[in-house]
Amino acid sequence: MHGWIILDKPHGLGSTQAVSAVKRALRIQREVLGGTEKWKVGHGGTLDPLATGVLPIAIGEATKLAGRMLESDKIYDFTIRFGVQTDTLDLEGKAIAQSDHRPTPGQVEAILLRFTGPIEQAPPAYSAILIDGQRAYDLARKGEEVEMKLRSVTIHALTIGAQEQEGGALASVTLTAHVSKGTYIRSLARDIALALGTVGHVTMLRRIKAGPFALEAAISLDKLDEAARGGGIAQCMLPLTAGLDDIPALAVSPDEALALRQGKVLVGKPHTGLMLAMAGDTPVALVEASGPEIRVVRGFNL
Repeated sequence: MHGWIILDKPHGLGSTQAVSAVKRALRIQREVLGGTEKWKVGHGGTLDPLATGVLPIAIGEATKLAGRMLESDKIYDFTIRFGVQTDTLDLEGKAIAQSDHRPTPGQVEAILLRFTGPIEQAPPAYSAILIDGQRAYDLARKGEEVEMKLRSVTIHALTIGAQEQEGGALASVTLTAHVSKGTYIRSLARDIALALGTVGHVTMLRRIKAGPFALEAAISLDKLDEAARGGGIAQCMLPLTAGLDDIPALAVSPDEALALRQGKVLVGKPHTGLMLAMAGDTPVALVEASGPEIRVVRGFNL
């Protein structure tokens, strides 16, 4: 029970609520199987309640890797409806600007080049960013003026999908974005619409990949609940190492594994960079190698 549940998060559920739902499923399984052990649970990347899709849930020792998921690239499908901008930049907010202008498919295609690569964007006022110790969305809900500082992000790829046309112009367009950490899709949609001489807001947002985890591996809460009642959550999980597919493995001996578990520095053949120390099939630690020295970054109690 040390690994990942890749949840297909439903609409209307926050990431913290999703973690609570997984904890409930684990409690149900514990009651079914008569066990007593409790497991740490955490998520690897916040999703808005509006959004659906891939939400990696870390169980047990995998929670030590949840922070790495926050640093990873993400891929989203999202739909921009043109003509209205809302205060939340999605369909759950109230209208604050309107425009009769609608772009053509060719104009959208051309503008995407401007938003591919390194860009700067202002996060939405309705976001969890801290401003003087308070969440931006709390200040926004109070009607206070919220100044969001620009941040640098990278849009690796941006492509056009489904389109809804009205008289040769677009009422809405669905895009797929491969983005770096810290990218706000609602801000991206806002800025694309403004660059096209109109306004817009997000009506659909679905994360289809987070780091190494894709939608194909995701499970619904209903399926998870069903598995819990049958005592089979473990069969729905990916191993802890699935979150480290991009990191080379370093084979260590039993004595070296013991030394790493004790936090000692290994000295041996020169290596460089982040690696996963493995004693046979058992993950021992995430280690950083510099020359002949290998130091523990995250140890696993397995």
